[in-house]
Amino acid sequence: MKSTWRLIHTSPASGAWNMAADEAILEHIQRGESLATLRLYSWNPPCLSLGQAQSFTDVDMERLQTHGWEVVRRLTGGRAILHTDELTYSVTGRAEESVLAGGVLESYNRLAQALLFAIRELGLPVEIKERESVGRASGMTNPVCFEVPSTYEITVQGKKLIGSAQARKKEGALQHGSLPLTGDLTRICDALIFKDEATRTKAKERLLARATTVETMLGRRVSFEEAGQAFVKGFEAQLEIQFERGEMSQSEIQRTEELISEKYAHAEWTQRS
Repeated sequence: MKSTWRLIHTSPASGAWNMAADEAILEHIQRGESLATLRLYSWNPPCLSLGQAQSFTDVDMERLQTHGWEVVRRLTGGRAILHTDELTYSVTGRAEESVLAGGVLESYNRLAQALLFAIRELGLPVEIKERESVGRASGMTNPVCFEVPSTYEITVQGKKLIGSAQARKKEGALQHGSLPLTGDLTRICDALIFKDEATRTKAKERLLARATTVETMLGRRVSFEEAGQAFVKGFEAQLEIQFERGEMSQSEIQRTEELISEKYAHAEWTQRS
């Protein structure tokens, strides 16, 4: 018996709106007011997102503002991502939902199977990274999410392609992640603090050696719409779910606006050290 999930496509939005929307949906699902949801979205303007526990001292605000980029702190953990030229997904459901049941790694692995199917639909020979990353295991501090794959993340020819993170709150769980479609991945290094320009340059070189985009590996541009269709196929094929196309409820939208003013656009949340 397939589970019915809601599928939402939202228009490009600010970092604060996107993070508030994910949390608002999570709250409504926890209360049983919304179906489990896959949301596909993008960001305008480009935005640097920090992991929940990442220090704001990693951010070079002067460079960030020069580029016209925003900064936001995620509800989930992990390290910094510059969201631009990508498809972002969020999966939100109750903790007992079959896809999300068990611990973080169990659900992460199930979702990785769907992501693997989706990216193969685009024609890329992707694999799942199944062991703990060297950097995380050794306690290496690195502000850039895409430089090192971690357990159950998607790689192609040894390079990280999708960065994901999960948060579990009371009766619900949220996982979101980014698929870079095109563009220069090293731009993120222009939004972060480095001790000197030589160190910044080396960080860019390492990033290009360890992460990639769909266009770089496929040799052609993939649109947001094409990637989104592949995600839907992957989730339906691998997770025994069927989607109903929907929208955020008025209550979810109202709560999103509240969370923006209370939390995601507030320096007390974003600028923690």
